[in-house]
Amino acid sequence: MSDAHADIDAYIADAPAKVRPILKKIRATVRKAAPGATEVISYRMPAFRGHGILLYFAAFKAHIGLFPPIRGDAAIEKTLAKYRGPKGNLQFRLNEPILYDLIARIAALRMWQDAASATKKRTPAKRRKTTR
Repeated sequence: MSDAHADIDAYIADAPAKVRPILKKIRATVRKAAPGATEVISYRMPAFRGHGILLYFAAFKAHIGLFPPIRGDAAIEKTLAKYRGPKGNLQFRLNEPILYDLIARIAALRMWQDAASATKKRTPAKRRKTTR
């Protein structure tokens, strides 16, 4: 794959033929689970952005990587344990079925976390009362 891609279409087109359908389905899965998210290329990987980056996905020789590490939902975290790589990022091996339903749950969780984070940032801090 080349070093730079203008968009996700170019990234997928440059991927090995056997991986393209997987990348297309991941893209469609995330689009459906995170409506309103914007597609971008960031760090030379396809990504979806809300207020911040929701998730990245990328093709590697033997797996599809999903970034950043997923936290905040115990049930999802337990399911993801076998897919965690060295830094907590996810690695879905190409010789095993890709869990698109799980990817949809991850995208929905990240969308919710992104919205909650944006709301928290917009809420003005309470002013302290000072006595003189």
